[in-house]
Amino acid sequence: MKRNIVKIDEEKCNGCGLCVPACAEGAIQIINGKAKLIADNLCDGLGACLGDCPQDAITIEQREADYFDEQAVTTSQSAVKAPVHGGGCPSAQAQKLSPAPISVTAKTETGPSQLGNWPVQLKLVPPNAPFLTGADLLLAADCVPFAYPDFHQKYLSGKTLLIGCPKLDDVEAYLEKLTAILSQNDIQRLTVLHMEVPCCTGLLSLAHQALAASGKDIPFEAVTIGIKGEVK
Repeated sequence: MKRNIVKIDEEKCNGCGLCVPACAEGAIQIINGKAKLIADNLCDGLGACLGDCPQDAITIEQREADYFDEQAVTTSQSAVKAPVHGGGCPSAQAQKLSPAPISVTAKTETGPSQLGNWPVQLKLVPPNAPFLTGADLLLAADCVPFAYPDFHQKYLSGKTLLIGCPKLDDVEAYLEKLTAILSQNDIQRLTVLHMEVPCCTGLLSLAHQALAASGKDIPFEAVTIGIKGEVK
């Protein structure tokens, strides 16, 4: 039969995973870094997930598809025991990590703070802040300093820090603010540190869009940090 059903444009999808919790039927999962409709009969075609995609990658089309099956939805939901990388947003996956033991002879401090500006939250930093002039700019996801043990010494030293979360914060406001910062200041370099979870790649997308909108050719580097503290 022909009916309305979700269509996902994989070229636009950045794997942020925001559509997954928006689909109450569990018809969408993140597979290999892209949102996928896993079964036609799990999609009711009503499009509740459309407004949750920041990339406008989800639309509704009419095509031949299996009937929407509420029983199949119930069966599928009961089979899900916990979020995994293939379904559900990996940023919300509960995991217990195993930190390396601290030696009793180890120093209790790794060195002085390398933070050279305040505020650091992108939302709070004015585009004309004096510390932005000629800055070597570091845009970091909120979680990065907690995951990477040598954040201050390896990445923050000598840089001007901006932090934000592309999943929980207002991305449009961030885009406007970062574009203004890049446009109005002589930024020497932009480095983006983001977590390995798909939704955090939104920080990369934000940086690329802001660079393009600024019209400037600023050296750019992206670094991915694993949730266990490693550089990917």
